[in-house]
Amino acid sequence: MREDPTVGVPPPGPARPRLRPGRTLTARAVLATCAVALVSVLVTALVAVPLAVRGAERRDQQALAAQARLAADVLRVRAVRQRDGAGDRLIRQLGQQQIEVYVIRGGQADPPGLPRPLVTRVAGGDNVSGRRLVDGERRLVEARALPGGDGVVLTRARSAAPWRQVLRGLWLPLLAGLAAGAAAGLLLARRLARPIRTAATAAARLRAGDRAVRVPVEPPDEVADLAYALNGLAAALATSEGRQREFLLSVSHELRTPLTAIRGYAEALSDGVIEADAVPATGRTVLAEAEHLDRLVRDLLALARLEAVDFPLEPVPVDLARLAADAERAWSGRCAALGVPFRLETPDAPVPAYTDPGRVRQVVDGLLENALRVVPPGAPVVLAVRAAGPAGGGTLEVRDGGPGLTDDDLNVAFERGALHQRYRGVRKVGSGLGLALAAGLIRRLGGDVTAGHAPEGGAAFTVVVPPDPYRARTSA
Repeated sequence: MREDPTVGVPPPGPARPRLRPGRTLTARAVLATCAVALVSVLVTALVAVPLAVRGAERRDQQALAAQARLAADVLRVRAVRQRDGAGDRLIRQLGQQQIEVYVIRGGQADPPGLPRPLVTRVAGGDNVSGRRLVDGERRLVEARALPGGDGVVLTRARSAAPWRQVLRGLWLPLLAGLAAGAAAGLLLARRLARPIRTAATAAARLRAGDRAVRVPVEPPDEVADLAYALNGLAAALATSEGRQREFLLSVSHELRTPLTAIRGYAEALSDGVIEADAVPATGRTVLAEAEHLDRLVRDLLALARLEAVDFPLEPVPVDLARLAADAERAWSGRCAALGVPFRLETPDAPVPAYTDPGRVRQVVDGLLENALRVVPPGAPVVLAVRAAGPAGGGTLEVRDGGPGLTDDDLNVAFERGALHQRYRGVRKVGSGLGLALAAGLIRRLGGDVTAGHAPEGGAAFTVVVPPDPYRARTSA
């Protein structure tokens, strides 16, 4: 028969989505840094342009003031009405520089167009400097008073060149900022994306079954945390799968043992090898092996269902002392038949709790069965009950005088098949699932179970059962 090539191959995972250029980390980092550069340039321009314009106007005003002083000095040499050719040449030169010159004679401006308040102030002997409305246009004005109520006024249009100059100069830093932003974004994205791609590759190898993969730990801290998490996951998966393999090997051995015995006796019966008087004993042996096999399968099924959401639990108010008394009636006879004294320790008052009595009894029976399996004749088995407090709840303790457990055993006592693997062939062992099943049941019920050393010399298992929530609220 040809082998199926798909056997042992892990099922394919979900298809990897196609990368879209605008959705990659690199593209987003480049866009973000370019946007930051653009905003920085624009904010700088908004702050710098008004400052540059005010600076240019201040320089123009100062230059105009210097020229007004020069004109006043030239015209002051002689009366305005008698100015010489030097004054006329000065006025013409200033006109060539887009500077208009107004001469005030007898309280009137020549040529006309100056605002009346300005003429009045200059005729009154005041110098004026600033911006004024001249012929409907706001201009730079520098006025100087001359002797005899005369004066000279220089005006110049406000230049729009600073705005155009600054705006023209804005393109170069804008392009440089965008280029720098794109380069910085690309470098940043490559730096951030590289460990992410490495982690994605490692995760894909983990999904494919490679448990030896490790991710290098490197800064920044977030990337290092991701690497630690993936490395921890790989180590945990390797450990879990190793334990699972050991558990499956142990379970397969346990299944094979009763199956081999049943098959051997069945073949002997079918071949007529067994004598007639030995048939009942053979039937009892086959029945015992079948019961062992059935118990192992039931434990496996219970463990498989334990993590399911719909695992049946029916918690109700329970008296733990009464539950322990019922267990004592069932187990005292079995212990006495093997020469093992059974002792029940309960308080005089009831021990109320809130739990599923059937599941708790299942746990107690499993712990007692484990104890009875390893306890030698004459050594005791103890079932003790203690109240937890006024709010209710309590503990059930199963102790024995058997060989006990080491400190290292206590750390793995509730792991599937751990003790079975250690003590198979050394002492009587069960399926290796009982303690794991007991721990899972109690924790699903909101309680806890721990293992320790018993004063009788063997092992002690303590089951903590939660209180009735209504009783706990009323007592509080």
